Formats: sequence, structure tokens, C-alpha cells
Amino acid sequence: MTFDQSAVFLILAVAMILFVWDHWRYDVVAGFALISAVYAGVVPAEHAFEGFSHPAVITVASVLVISHALQSCGVVELFLKYLAYARGTIYKQVAANTFVTALLSAFMNNIGALALMLPVTIRDAHKAKRSASQLLMPLSFASLLGGLVTLVGTPPNIIIATFRANNLGEPFSMFDFTPVGLVVAVFGIVYLVTIGWRLLPRRQPDPTHGESEQFQIARYVTEVRIPETSPLVGTTVGELEARCDNEATVMVIIRRDRRRMAPPAIERLQADDLLILEGHTETLQPLFENPGLLEAGAEKVDAEWLKSPEVRVIEAVIMPNSAIEGLSMRSLSMHKRFGVNLLAVAREGRAARTRLKLIKYKTGDLLLLQGETRALEEMCQIFGCLAIKNRGREIVARRGALFIPGTFGLGIFVAAMGWVPVQIAFATVVGVLVLMKMISLRAAYRSIEWPVIVLLGFLIPIGEALQSTGATDLIAQGFVGVADDMPVWGLLALIIAVSMVLSDLVHNTPTAVLMAPIAFSIAIGLDLPPDPFLMAVAIGAASPYLTPIGHQSNTLVMGPGGYKFGDYWRVGLPLDLVIISVAVPMIIWVWM
Repeated sequence: MTFDQSAVFLILAVAMILFVWDHWRYDVVAGFALISAVYAGVVPAEHAFEGFSHPAVITVASVLVISHALQSCGVVELFLKYLAYARGTIYKQVAANTFVTALLSAFMNNIGALALMLPVTIRDAHKAKRSASQLLMPLSFASLLGGLVTLVGTPPNIIIATFRANNLGEPFSMFDFTPVGLVVAVFGIVYLVTIGWRLLPRRQPDPTHGESEQFQIARYVTEVRIPETSPLVGTTVGELEARCDNEATVMVIIRRDRRRMAPPAIERLQADDLLILEGHTETLQPLFENPGLLEAGAEKVDAEWLKSPEVRVIEAVIMPNSAIEGLSMRSLSMHKRFGVNLLAVAREGRAARTRLKLIKYKTGDLLLLQGETRALEEMCQIFGCLAIKNRGREIVARRGALFIPGTFGLGIFVAAMGWVPVQIAFATVVGVLVLMKMISLRAAYRSIEWPVIVLLGFLIPIGEALQSTGATDLIAQGFVGVADDMPVWGLLALIIAVSMVLSDLVHNTPTAVLMAPIAFSIAIGLDLPPDPFLMAVAIGAASPYLTPIGHQSNTLVMGPGGYKFGDYWRVGLPLDLVIISVAVPMIIWVWM
């Protein structure tokens, strides 16, 4: 083993450990890995950042922008309203929701498809008095299954296609993935509809509160009155909240039988004001230490007091790459900026047990928010949160409901016919949508998952270093030595399984980048066609079903579904076996 090979293996081993540790974001880890590879001499300095010009990077970015445009135009939402008719039995609901999610995911970003379906599924489950926990994980898995069907369905497919172009002179086309991916997706959905949802826990909402079991409003609310002699008379809402270290929130001011919902921080308090405060007992303690400051009122407040045509309480989930990831309530000034109150936070299905101001938000966290509808919508849009309950929006057609899907369809047709490369076709679609003002430049930039783009740009040179140093040949020789007497189908199954495990622990994008050259070298070493082995990597890398950290779709449903870590492998392990059992014979039949 040469020095360069040893350096590449060491850098990748450390990067994998850091990916699994999940203390730093994966794009940061990839950046450290690339810089280390440059200093070790395995990646030439002049080629260090050429990964950002890679066709896969442009294609992924374009697909993300187009997915956002499809979401915003309203045509998908118009279609989704007919899912209400599938609410009769849980079989029908799981089947309808998973089928539609997989169909959307075949042509748009996985997370975009899931974001469209998540509120719809929760709403329909509530109306059907059915546990959302039995519906949301199948929804997440369906978004991943649908990505197997086309070139643009998932980033691993795009990476595999461009790797083939660099090594064999021609990429996989738009629908080359369809024969294998479609059959795998169909069998996977059949498993989810018949068996998968039965393996999930049935967690029902608390019927006495009408809210999810993570959040019970009465636990957080206290009623107090300001006496005429109180030092608080004439002070502001912000000053009162500061007495509680900004951990308590004034939700309502009742003044002369009139309610002021979500009062701004500059609102002046008056004598005899009745305040509805949110906070834990220890948080509110400073307000009651001075008997002349406040008078305690009712011990609990009826949830009806919080209802208003303009003000509502909603649950929102933090989306991947949200602007508030890693931040806390103290740094956001949520109430001052938007007049929105944060009532509670739940993580991994449990109410947060630390002080609200100390919680640093993560993808999949559930926020209980109260405020005016317009302020809630603005805050969710700016911060990157998805309202999943009491959205308060009508499903209506918006501008571009026909033009945007039509332009995207034309781009798919042009790429499928091979007239221009897929990255050129989709970049053209984005350009047309921007020029026709179907999507603003700001929205286009905001819709791109920059951590994924940066991850790709950093990892692609390392993947190329695996080949240039001969490290892939070394790994391939090890595979061939172990599998010397193994039939081809066994070797394909092994590649899929290894790719699945890596994807569960790190991310599907680095898995595809690292496994593609290894699978290619194995095929060359055995004097076999490389396409079946590349397809095996594509299937395995896009199948992270065993953990909530393998893909952002899995993370996104963890809070709303109240799932635990073990719920994923309980449903995902049989699904992995189904995928391997179906994918291997299909790959051999189509590509050998």
C-alpha cells in the first residue's frame, strides 16, 4: 500500500467517523476531508474545487429550484385534495399517500414531495381519527422509493450517471433507472401498505386536549392580574418578560373584556390587566416573589381562550437546512420580530425537558407556535419551518399552475431524447422560470440546499482521488478475493447491502460518491460489464431506511410521528430485504 493510498483511506475513515458522530454538519466534515487531502498531496491544489463545476452539482441545484417552483404554483395541492376520498380504511390511506408521494418524488426533490404530503396526511389522519404515527414513516420511505425511478429522483442517481459519463463516455439517461427502480418501488410500496405500517406503534393524540401528546397547552399557561399598585403598571410587555429572563411569554392581555392576542413587546401594561402567561413554574417564579407585583388568577386556562379568527396555535416542524438550525430562542427574537410566541418544543416525540431559551433547534423538531396567521406564515417561510397542523390555508390554484409543470415536462423530454445533457436542460428550465417571473431569484437561491451542494463539491475530488491513487483497485481486489467463488447475484447483493449500511450511517450522497468507483473497479477486475454494479450502488445508496439520520426525510417525520430510533429499523430492515430480493434479479435481467 502506497503513502497516497494510506492517506486516502485514513482521511475517509476519519470522515466516516465524523459523519456518524454527527457533531459537525456533513458539509463541514467534507470540507475538512478535502483540505486534508490537498495537504496530503492526494488531491492537487489546482483541482481542489473543480467538484463545484461537476454536472451533478448543477443538476441537483436545478432540480431543487424546479421542485420549489412546483410546490409554490399550487398544481400539486389541487391534486392532493382528492386524497380525502381515500380516507375510508387505513389500507386505502396508506396506499394512496405512499403512491402519490412516490410519484411526486420520481420527478422532484424527495424532501419537497414529503413536505407537500406531510400536512395533508396529518390532516386526513386527524379527520379519520387515525394515528398519524402509522402513516408518516411509510410516507417518508415512499419518498425515497420514488426517487429510484428516474435520473432526477435522487442525488445518488445523478452522481452515478455522471460517473458513468466520465468513465465510459456516456451517462445514464433520464429513464435508464426506471426498469429496475420502478419495480423496486412498487414492491416496496406493497410491503408498506400490507405489512410495514402494522410494525409501527399506534400513538393516539390525547382526546382531552385535542392536541398531540407532545404538547398540552394547559400545562404551560397561567392567568395573572396586575393590581393598581403594581410596579408593572406603565411598563411594557418586553420588560415583564425580561423579569423572567425572557423565558416566559405574554400570550394574551384581557383589558376591559377585550382580548389582545400576542401583544407586541412595546405594549404598555395597565392596572387590572388580565394576563395569560406561558412558562414553566420555575420560569414564572420571579413574578410571584413580590406579592404586590401580580395576583395569581385561575390555575388553568381554557384552550378556548386562545382561539381567535386572527390568532391561532399551530405545530410546525423544522425543515432540513432551516435558517434556525443550531440557534436558540434567545438569538432569534421570535416575538419581537414577528409577534409569534413559542409555546413548547418537542424532539424525537417527547416534550423538551430543558429551558426553552437553551434549546438549539435541529431538523425534525416540533414547535408549538401562537400568533396571527399572517405572522406565522411569514415566520415559517423565513425560518424554514413547515406548518403541519391548522395551516389555515385554502387549496387554490396559483400563478403558473400550468406553465411551470409544462416547462419542466419539456425539459425532461429534451433530456430524455438526448438532445442536450440533463444539466443543460434543467438549467434552461430554471432560467425560463426566472425570466418569466414564475419564481424570484431570491426564492430560487433559498430553495437550493446549499449544504448538499457544498458536500458534493467537496467530496467529488476525493472520490476521484480514490481512483487516481489506485485505492479503488485495492478495495476491489479485496472484494474479488472474498467473493472469488461468489456468483454475480451474490456480489450485487453484497454491494447493495454495503451501500445501504453506509447510507444509513452517513448520507446517501457521499455513499454514492465513494461506492461508485469501488463498484466500477470490481466489475473491471472480474471482466464484467460495470453497469449492473453501478445500478447496485444507485439502489443501495438511495435506500437509507434503518435510521432517522440516514436521510432528511426520515428525520423530518420523527417529531410529528413521535418515533423512536428503533422504530426505523423495525420497519426498514424487512424493506431492505425486499429491495435486495427484487433489485438483484431485475438488475441481472435488464443490465447483464
